[in-house]
Amino acid sequence: MYTHNANQLIMPDEFFLPFGGRLNPDNRWIVMASLIPWAEVESDYVKRLGNANEGSKAYPVRLALGSLIIKEKMSLSDEETVLAITENPYLQYFIGLHEFQEKAPFDASSMTHFRKRFDADFINDLNEQMVQKQQKTSSDKRSENDPPDQDGGPPSSGGDSTSTTHHETKKHHQGKLLLDATCTPADITYPTDVGLLNTAREKLEEMIDTLHAPFIGKRRKPRTYRDKARNQYLSLSKQRQPGKEKIDQAIKQQLGYVHRNLKHVMKLGKTNLNTLSSKQYRDLLVIQELYRQQSMMFHENVSSINDRIVSISQPHVRPIVRGKANSRTEFGAKISVSVVDGYTFLDTLSWDSYHEGKLLQESIEKYKKRYGYYPEAILADTIYRTRENRAYCKKLGIRLSGPKLGRPSKDEQINKAQKQIEKQDASERNAIEGKFGEGKRRYGLGLIRACLRQTSETVISLSFLVMNLGKILRDTFLFIFLLFIPKKENFALN
Repeated sequence: MYTHNANQLIMPDEFFLPFGGRLNPDNRWIVMASLIPWAEVESDYVKRLGNANEGSKAYPVRLALGSLIIKEKMSLSDEETVLAITENPYLQYFIGLHEFQEKAPFDASSMTHFRKRFDADFINDLNEQMVQKQQKTSSDKRSENDPPDQDGGPPSSGGDSTSTTHHETKKHHQGKLLLDATCTPADITYPTDVGLLNTAREKLEEMIDTLHAPFIGKRRKPRTYRDKARNQYLSLSKQRQPGKEKIDQAIKQQLGYVHRNLKHVMKLGKTNLNTLSSKQYRDLLVIQELYRQQSMMFHENVSSINDRIVSISQPHVRPIVRGKANSRTEFGAKISVSVVDGYTFLDTLSWDSYHEGKLLQESIEKYKKRYGYYPEAILADTIYRTRENRAYCKKLGIRLSGPKLGRPSKDEQINKAQKQIEKQDASERNAIEGKFGEGKRRYGLGLIRACLRQTSETVISLSFLVMNLGKILRDTFLFIFLLFIPKKENFALN
């Protein structure tokens, strides 16, 4: 059953405080609550819940989504998020409560269900909808404050053909598009072949114990050599820099133990495999694929394989080669991001590595769909400057940052102007690097702690939503502040 009453918007002075007083309407959480189009999100949220007349009562959209925003904004755990909401009346107003209550509005375990309901596509759509609304509002405010043209009005449709052509060009090409890609590391142990096989062996031993439990006293328990296998693993892991021969020997030993345990599980599971929990059964399927991959790499003497598993608990995580100084390889999702006027959009999210340069044309078309026109320039690094992308941008009349192909011009003035443009582009492109730093330091993109694939994608998308909310909030406070600053012409010159 779904109720709409809890989603009715109330004013801050209507929020009941048992200890008297009223909420400050300029508080950041109250301002942020007014920035999110709750009513427009409502219908889509209800559709995702299915039949509204079946099942238990669902939490309102403002409570569910608002709680996730609070968690990402304040970088809290699920338990700490519930405690913060219980203690703070402004947070309770933000999630749509009509009065302050000392009892927690929901259990911390509900946060996982909230993340499952709001998938990445839903969050990205809301992000674009919210940003476009804010950009339209800002544009209207600038139009009101900008002085009129010298002729007292907009350019006329007739008259000089040159001005008309310039107006049409500006209409079809506006703004600058900043593009780049990064990795959002998952919260997993740094994977090694020996470590993964040891973890798989331990999980299989637990499965054998579970499957053999009904036959205690009736059938002899299969031998697993767990103590011997554990000691062999520890003898290698305690060495600071073991050689390749020792590592290969340890891999061969652990492969043998995993193979033996898999045969025991299959034999015991012929009649009572359903005694395994759902998590154990899922781990069994992952371990079977992990053993196949590790066995193939060991016998073929190769160090990589397609769709390589690096975590049994999170089998969707893949190694992403980034080539950074501190970490050549990261383990998580690779994302392509675009920045326009300080607002950040998540264009692509993939758990498999990909060439971000091949997605430039797709990002351009998304910009065209978002704003109705193409950008004047694209600021991106070298990996995007392929011949195919250069030709595509030239065809659309878009300037792609970076030096042109071929020999430099013999004209020193042209070379100097080109270097000045490149320097300016590099300076402006720092904005997207700053967004990556902001997202990883303040909004959790530096370590994704969600375990499931879907919830991890939701957390990543939420980080960009909260990041844009922060920018809108800063711009809103700046606009209010500027209203109280007297204009220059109001001051009398001495």
